[in-house]
Amino acid sequence: MNRHHQPTIGHLIRDWRQLRRLSQLDLALEAEISQKHLSFVESGRSQPSRDMVLLLAEHLGVPLRERNALLLAAGYAPVYLERALEDPGLQAAKSAIDLVLQGHEPYPALAVDRHWTLLAANAAVGRLLGLVTDPDLLRPPVNVLRLSLHPEGLASAIANLEEWRSHLVARLRQQVRTTADPVLADLLAELLAYPVPGSRNGRGHGAGPADEPAIVVPLRLRVGEATLSFISTTTVFGTPVDITLSELALETFFPADAMTAGALRAMAEGAAQAAGT
Repeated sequence: MNRHHQPTIGHLIRDWRQLRRLSQLDLALEAEISQKHLSFVESGRSQPSRDMVLLLAEHLGVPLRERNALLLAAGYAPVYLERALEDPGLQAAKSAIDLVLQGHEPYPALAVDRHWTLLAANAAVGRLLGLVTDPDLLRPPVNVLRLSLHPEGLASAIANLEEWRSHLVARLRQQVRTTADPVLADLLAELLAYPVPGSRNGRGHGAGPADEPAIVVPLRLRVGEATLSFISTTTVFGTPVDITLSELALETFFPADAMTAGALRAMAEGAAQAAGT
């Protein structure tokens, strides 16, 4: 974009409103302001106050990083801080993350940022990374989605690759729609270009039997002679006012059956014995 023709605050608010598929009347009612005032703001006939910018951003579900951009476009200073996870001001949050990751052992758990960059992981994740055949994928910064779906990443070990790929792609598509983040859009295009070995029309191979419908999309990972089955959950910080925390997610994996739980415990015990502890 030409730096001399940056979008105005009115244009940015209109773009976010249209992205959320809201009419001016819809947004005005939600924000409890007049449609006429909103129209004047979007057209540039009225300059919104700082509080008005934040009010509209809240009702539009604008991510904190982009709220700062709205404030700057309106001539106000940003209000949301962005700090490294190791910043002393985030020590309590960092301790909570470490506690969750370590407490989830012997099951895999990891923390990612808004672009799915790996920020932290427990030892259980490390024990599964031997399945990756391209060491370049493990060099920081590691992108978790790329690592999962790249042909030389975990893809070749995923028994239900079509099903799991569809699940991840759907999540990423939703993020792109929600955030309009160009980095995520580029990542989506990259993932869609990866080949899917053994793909076929209809249900993805490796799906469960028709008479046993899955309640969630599992991750089925071939490890040696066994196929481990996981269900995953995503945890985010509630009501964050720091950009770093607002964009951080914890991905935790639980065993979907007793065999997987036993195999993960055995792997952890084997690693502990090998380390001499």
